[in-house]
Amino acid sequence: MSPNPVAENVLGTMGTICWAGQLIPQVWKNYKDKSTAGLSPWLMLIWGISSAFLGVYAILQDFNIPLKIQPQLFGFLALVSWGQCLYYDPTRQNKKRMSFCTVVGVMVFVGAIEVMLVFVSRPAYQRGVTAPVQLYGILSVVLIASGLLPQYWEIYRLREVKGISYTFICIDMLGGVLNDLSLAFSSEFNGLAAASYTAVTVMDSVIIFAALILNPRARKRRQMAAAGGADLESTDVDCATSVSPSFGARTTTIGAESVKSVHSTTDDINVDRSPHDVDGGIDEKSDDQEVKVEGRIDADVEGVGESVSGTNTIVGDVDLDRHMEEVQMDQNQVTETEKGRRRPEAQFAEHCWKSQAQRNFI
Repeated sequence: MSPNPVAENVLGTMGTICWAGQLIPQVWKNYKDKSTAGLSPWLMLIWGISSAFLGVYAILQDFNIPLKIQPQLFGFLALVSWGQCLYYDPTRQNKKRMSFCTVVGVMVFVGAIEVMLVFVSRPAYQRGVTAPVQLYGILSVVLIASGLLPQYWEIYRLREVKGISYTFICIDMLGGVLNDLSLAFSSEFNGLAAASYTAVTVMDSVIIFAALILNPRARKRRQMAAAGGADLESTDVDCATSVSPSFGARTTTIGAESVKSVHSTTDDINVDRSPHDVDGGIDEKSDDQEVKVEGRIDADVEGVGESVSGTNTIVGDVDLDRHMEEVQMDQNQVTETEKGRRRPEAQFAEHCWKSQAQRNFI
């Protein structure tokens, strides 16, 4: 393209604005989330260091003013973001002051390196020795490009793009494109600077494509894991359901004495009942069946009462006392153990039938 100073300055200014503010969304995201999980601190540290070499290269090559300012702002924001990685690191919660001092110290060190290299290299560059300046440009390209490699590893480790502001990535790509166009309208195209801007644009686009591919998969994995956890919790609750028989007292009059029988009410239903439990009578019965059983028990008890009233008083008293003791023992046995798992009404009816047979025999 033919040189166009106006286009060069306009595009350079726009690119500088993008690159100057590209890390502001990332810094804000870190502050808002109070976390930098998923963001590689090495990315920000390497970018902060690379800004020193890129700044020296831009100053010695006498780029336009926006392109000279851009590396300084870029490095400052990168080191601020690196400081947030240290500050919000859960393993360094008791070292926050040290993290702040470390970041300030690194900023001063990087700035001092840049100033020193400018003053040391400028006389040689003015004498025509360009090798040091070319070396700075190559180092900046290599560091900026390689700085994204730790972030790629973080993405591979997490199987998703996490902790990175997509606004930051998009602005970074836009700034690289605008800076490339600014160099295209320059009177002398600089290949190293263009390579640096292009490398950042291409490597940022890799992160965008990775987010489009990996993040939906990671979201689906989390949904499946949540659904599986909910199903497992529901299964555990169902399996924990058990039979909780409660016993109520029923008073039956036999002669002049009152006998208390125990009837069972099932509060819960055990979904894991064994065949023994079913045979023992724990299974559910309809209301009609329970009414029939209770009516039969009442009839048997009344028969026992009539039989007892017709016998000798001494024998009846002795038998009644023994009968009461046996009934009480049966009640205690039903209350303390569920080995037999038989309904108390059935036990009481069986005992009444046996007692009636004995009294009829007497």
